Amino acid sequence: MLDVRRLHMLKTVAARGSISAAAQSLELSAGAVSQQLAALRQDVGVDLLRPDGRTVALTEAGRVLLEHADRVFAAVEEAECAVAAVKGTVGATATLAALPSTVARIVAPALTALGADHPQLAVTCLVTDQAQLRELTLGAVDVVLGQRYHHLPETTPKGIAVSPLLDDPLLVVTAEHGGDERPVALRDLATHHLVVPPPATDCGQAVLHACRQAGFTPTARYVTADIAAQLELARAGLATALVPRAAIDPAAPGIRTAPIGDHPVQRLLFAATRRTGTANPTTAAVVAALRTAARQDRTTRLPPA
Repeated sequence: MLDVRRLHMLKTVAARGSISAAAQSLELSAGAVSQQLAALRQDVGVDLLRPDGRTVALTEAGRVLLEHADRVFAAVEEAECAVAAVKGTVGATATLAALPSTVARIVAPALTALGADHPQLAVTCLVTDQAQLRELTLGAVDVVLGQRYHHLPETTPKGIAVSPLLDDPLLVVTAEHGGDERPVALRDLATHHLVVPPPATDCGQAVLHACRQAGFTPTARYVTADIAAQLELARAGLATALVPRAAIDPAAPGIRTAPIGDHPVQRLLFAATRRTGTANPTTAAVVAALRTAARQDRTTRLPPA
């Protein structure tokens, strides 16, 4: 009988691209992972991985095996959720992956509420921009607070359930003396010194796409994904920033915010979990807390979208 743990190691290696990277994420030694994969190869009698430049990739047999293994993982997850549902209580641990721009206004209030409502639940929060949904599919996290810009194609992996939380527009941020709070035409920013996220990021792509729709390609004076740095450059009067509303403290001094009037840019914030037929009380509690925090965030006194 195939060992489920070895199958999970194979999936992790395929996703990470190398045995060493998989070992690091699994908190094992590379030798231990190699040994288990060698045992799995002996079990099935065929090579499952092949060299691919500096990485490794699945062979055809490895790909077929993982297609079946994914159904095994889903069945195990379903069994765990069914038992948890019978118990009917929120568990002791959960792991949440969240975007940095959501921490202050959504994640922190949600975790505070969870601590009050479910004091036995310890939530580990991973704050990262990178590959959150992949971590969910690998079982490294239980809930993802992610984003999708409306104009970009949806790329939700198979087996992931998404619960919309909040439509979050980008706002034009300038120094406090830089204007009023009336809507700003994006085309009027063509002559501004802009601070924008790197073009490889979702937000960078969203800004680039919107500016091109408005008739210009932005020439960035500053490029950074660090929203605190973007806001500081705007506060100093050195640049104009385009920042998600949920990432801005409405009481922050020295900045002025205004909605985009002609080509609004919006991201959907969502909570994602692995899809199961039976709801897991623990992940359901985390998602509910995120939903409540997002709902409360809509009442903050910021310019309308």
